[in-house]
Amino acid sequence: MDYFARIIDLFLHVDRHLLEIVQIHGTWSYAILFAVVFLETGMVVTPFLPGDSLLFAAGSLAAAGAFDLPLLLLLLCVAAILGDTLNYWIGRRIGTRVFTEGSRFFKQEHLLRTQRFYERHGGKTIILARFLPIVRTFAPFVAGIGRMHYGRFWAYNAAGGVLWVCGFGLLGYLFGNLPMVKKNFSLVILAIIVISVVPIARELWRARHGTRAADPGQTP
Repeated sequence: MDYFARIIDLFLHVDRHLLEIVQIHGTWSYAILFAVVFLETGMVVTPFLPGDSLLFAAGSLAAAGAFDLPLLLLLLCVAAILGDTLNYWIGRRIGTRVFTEGSRFFKQEHLLRTQRFYERHGGKTIILARFLPIVRTFAPFVAGIGRMHYGRFWAYNAAGGVLWVCGFGLLGYLFGNLPMVKKNFSLVILAIIVISVVPIARELWRARHGTRAADPGQTP
């Protein structure tokens, strides 16, 4: 329980923790942010790391002078693109072997959900998935499993990474230090998390509803 409490605290108070990191580690904070974004996008086992809220908080601290904005955005764009690239190659090399029925960490429903997302949106899934937690982590993995042409994948990957990092980073830079936002920063972060999770909840509901509708023997 303590572990999950810490995770929830990290999500809801990412601004406070990030400020503490900057105060303690100084310029090494760039490397820490780089690592978090890289792992959140590059490793299938770490989809729980803060993404959207972390970028927003980093942008707001850049506006306060804690980070150099162009350097911050450049480094995090590189981290996001490299993360997806690693995820793609992991999926291409070993993807189908890790999603087994009894796997605790590699849930087949996550894989199937992302595959359905691909069927609906095609290659631009790599861009759209950047703005969807969980799907963001699994999309490049599934692209690797499906052996999407690497040049095509990389183009979508780069576009999505830049849009995601710059989008949330600049939102934080422009609005994160407004008095109303600063006063209610935890609520703003919670709203970002909720807004990010809503599409996932909708996809889950559609998938479950569709499964029931397709089974004529299923009682309502």
